[in-house]
Amino acid sequence: MSFKATLLALSMVAAPAFADQDAVAEAVQGYMDFATYEQGIILPQQIDADVFAAAVFVDTRDAEQFAAGHIEGAVNIEWREVPARLEELPETGMVIFYCNTGTLSAQATFAARLLGHENVVVLQSGYTGWQKTAAYKP
Repeated sequence: MSFKATLLALSMVAAPAFADQDAVAEAVQGYMDFATYEQGIILPQQIDADVFAAAVFVDTRDAEQFAAGHIEGAVNIEWREVPARLEELPETGMVIFYCNTGTLSAQATFAARLLGHENVVVLQSGYTGWQKTAAYKP
């Protein structure tokens, strides 16, 4: 069974906690052993006009923060809702998660990647960093 299939099967047998925490720990460790240091992140300076046009931006902050200001064209999926709403994300092309600083969106990115969405990356330094140092802003 593939790593993704194993992880999906494990997540489906969860009650309030996983039935076999050792298997979950092993699956997470397997993912982390495989991931490179740069895998799963993008810097604001890497978001030029071409990347901006091709990517889907997901603001993982709450609705109030999203309403106060967000990256143009972004959709709002609060970080805790990401695992339950993965079907809303495209399976191909770059999906960029962000929050204010990258902390909560990093958790959402980790969950999405563990659940098989390898096209999801976190915007390191978040919305704050993007406002200050993005290579392109519409």
